[in-house]
Amino acid sequence: MTKVLQGVRVLEVSTFGFVPSGGAALADLGADVIKVEHPAYGDPIRHIPCFGIAPGTGGLTLQWEAFNRGKRSVALDLKDPEARAVLLELARSADVFVTNYLPQTRRKLRIDVEDIRAANPKIIYARGHGQGVNGPEAEAGGFDVLSFWYRTGIADAVSVPGLPAPPLPAPAFGDVLSGLTLAGGIAAALFHRERGGEPTVVDVSLLGTGLWAMQIGIIAADQVDHETMRGPKRQIPGNPLVHQYLTSDRRLVALCFLDPQRHWKPFCVAIDRPELADDPRFADTEARRMHEDECVAVLAEEFARRSLAQWREILTRQEGQWAVSQTEAEVVSDPQTVANGYLTTIEYPGGLRQRVVPAPMQFDEEVGELKPAPTQGQHTDEVLDEAGIPAATRASLRERKALR
Repeated sequence: MTKVLQGVRVLEVSTFGFVPSGGAALADLGADVIKVEHPAYGDPIRHIPCFGIAPGTGGLTLQWEAFNRGKRSVALDLKDPEARAVLLELARSADVFVTNYLPQTRRKLRIDVEDIRAANPKIIYARGHGQGVNGPEAEAGGFDVLSFWYRTGIADAVSVPGLPAPPLPAPAFGDVLSGLTLAGGIAAALFHRERGGEPTVVDVSLLGTGLWAMQIGIIAADQVDHETMRGPKRQIPGNPLVHQYLTSDRRLVALCFLDPQRHWKPFCVAIDRPELADDPRFADTEARRMHEDECVAVLAEEFARRSLAQWREILTRQEGQWAVSQTEAEVVSDPQTVANGYLTTIEYPGGLRQRVVPAPMQFDEEVGELKPAPTQGQHTDEVLDEAGIPAATRASLRERKALR
């Protein structure tokens, strides 16, 4: 794959999932991403179980590998003044500085915008937030389950009234979407600077990304003055061909025929029920809208008569769009996933292999080779050599355990 960000250096001071996942996307696209970690404990996500899988199982830690692949790790204690001076030296040769540290922490460590810009006036400064850069909670942190999932209306939208909201569908679900948004913002800022514009400050929040994802529901609720747009209002009214149906083996098939008049007759033929096309109750879009419950019931009975394998063969014969609700394991072997390289295998030292999902942007129809996530402080000397940091300085920092 064309490494469109080759030659771009990113200095990342961040932890957990949101901002690091954005850094991983930049690394996938060819950027040299230098991750600065604490020399004693590193990024806390190195030590967090995932789906009950303990860190280090099989030699790998799932979330650490996913969000930090392709980066170089430098282990620095930024509370140490000399270590902070090393960071500023690294910033001089960087194009981007990216962080999710809270404002009070950035001020305390003296790594805020003005501090980093004092070392490199042309650097792009990018920040990940919980709730945004302004407002009464600008100084507060946030996690995706709170700022992205609950606060934006997403959890409410997928809930059954009176029952607990479902959990996030996967760990760091909102983090990775927000991280990709941050990576896009950084790429746009690099383009702006390349065209002669001033270096900018890029801000992305979990709340803002969640609102972007929920925008149609939010705008609709505001427009018609409803508390929530949950439930049937979210579907196209009166269209039984935008619906979910269970097969005889209890698999869920979703139809999304947005032009029902065009697709209704061919669909009826495909399912061997041509008479439904001429049934006065279902003959046109208006009739189906007036008799929606009856039409849905008829189709539900049809779907319940056949297995998923039979329905795959039937639905392939007609033009309307459909999909099967798949498990994570099924996604791995989905022909489209495989054909497009939407899962890529990373090779590790010692023969370890792990499949990961690369950044979803492709260039020249190629899937790039991804590199493993670094061990803690793996590239400290390599990066500091490039920056011209003297051996004596490193020895002094290591003696104080401020460098690894």
